[in-house]
Amino acid sequence: MKTGKEYEDSLRKLNLNVYLFGKKVANVVDDPIIRPSMNAVKMTYEMAAMPEYEDLMTATSHITGKKINRFTHIHQSTSDLVKKTKMERLLGAQTGCCFQRCVGMDAMNALSITTFNIDKKYGTEYNKRFLKYLEFVQAEDLVCDGAMTDPKGDRALAPSQQKDPDMFLHVVEERADGIVVTGAKAHQTGAVNSHEIIVMPTISMREEDKDYAISFALPSDAKGITYIYGRQSCDTRKLEKGMLDRGNQLFGGHEALVVFEKVFVPWERVFMYKEYDFAGELVENFASYHRQSYACKVGVGDVLIGATQVAADYNGANKASHVKDKIIEMNHLNETLFCGSLACAEEGSKQPSGTYLVNVLLANVCKQNVTRFPYEIARLAQDIAGGLMVTMPSEDDLNSPEIGHYVKKYFQGRADVSTENRMKILRLIENITLGTAAVGYLTESMHGAGSPQAQRIMIARQVNMAEKMKTAKKLCGIKE
Repeated sequence: MKTGKEYEDSLRKLNLNVYLFGKKVANVVDDPIIRPSMNAVKMTYEMAAMPEYEDLMTATSHITGKKINRFTHIHQSTSDLVKKTKMERLLGAQTGCCFQRCVGMDAMNALSITTFNIDKKYGTEYNKRFLKYLEFVQAEDLVCDGAMTDPKGDRALAPSQQKDPDMFLHVVEERADGIVVTGAKAHQTGAVNSHEIIVMPTISMREEDKDYAISFALPSDAKGITYIYGRQSCDTRKLEKGMLDRGNQLFGGHEALVVFEKVFVPWERVFMYKEYDFAGELVENFASYHRQSYACKVGVGDVLIGATQVAADYNGANKASHVKDKIIEMNHLNETLFCGSLACAEEGSKQPSGTYLVNVLLANVCKQNVTRFPYEIARLAQDIAGGLMVTMPSEDDLNSPEIGHYVKKYFQGRADVSTENRMKILRLIENITLGTAAVGYLTESMHGAGSPQAQRIMIARQVNMAEKMKTAKKLCGIKE
């Protein structure tokens, strides 16, 4: 397994074509805007080397029998699924942000199931290709970006009906040695910090859309791939000399638009090619795994709840009954999210490929709660923190020879707590609920792994309503 330092060094060797603020980024690793997100991924390597976290952060490869980072593992039991949930909460709490490796892990597990099922029906060799690729990923301990979301264009139209065919990534040429693809993947979490990109279709498809029913993997610096880095609220604070106004001083997340302009993919890296009847299965398997993965928000919630309690203490309001009750409510909501992720893991089942899949119904219930509860937790945090969270002056004002003494005097809370420390904790709350981390904690909670309506559709499909109706009729004596 890689160390954190080896991971950082491996990124320096990539020749990524990244644009930020309209200019090409010369050094992705050390760019002050991007660096905090790289630090968060780096923690997935560093913690895997710590003995106290070994059980959660590492696993045994079912291919080689070697010790590997859990983010490259294919789940072999419900115990693996439970450890995944606990690992994600742990890392969310350690970084206070999105640590970006879940989507690749979930993509690989979904492909391990669907490639097996395609081969069974059509006699193809996708699963064999995938397992060879997986062994490479495990041996090199790579970060994989799971790329599912297409720009989609006009949502009322299928991929093949779009005025611009590139609104969904598709095959533009078939060659003896591989395929050529064009299109884009949007909202790609951690893409710039990844070694590989694993592409999947984004929706269920019909025969007329078969050119869009493709899945493959490529090095992240493959020729023809361009990254356009997404803006975040308060992102330019990372360019400032001081650290206080960042809130989270070390870590962060990022998203990017990934453009594929006539990119060549060799056949050995293709895992689905026009098997449109399996596109929906791959999407649903991936989505189910990724909806479980929102245990990471529980970890970030742990940080936010802790910060809120500190802010209440610094404000001198920690003993107020309504503050105590609000913090109890925050904990209740956060632990409920954890219950959902654990439940779908515990109720997982073995698939024909041997891979364990989460309980699909409970995974969607888990994610439906994630679209709601973090917003209420954030509201309560802002309620307790107070308006100073968004009206206080900058770190430069605090340290100013001319006016710094006013800032220290008038923004003092408890007499035994420095104004600087009070400002630091309020900036952390701001960061998680309004700043750069709010992308990962709030907006991602809403739209990541599918919008709220996507989960409601799956809940309707998975619930056995006929059995519920039958039981009700039996108990009240209805005979039909």
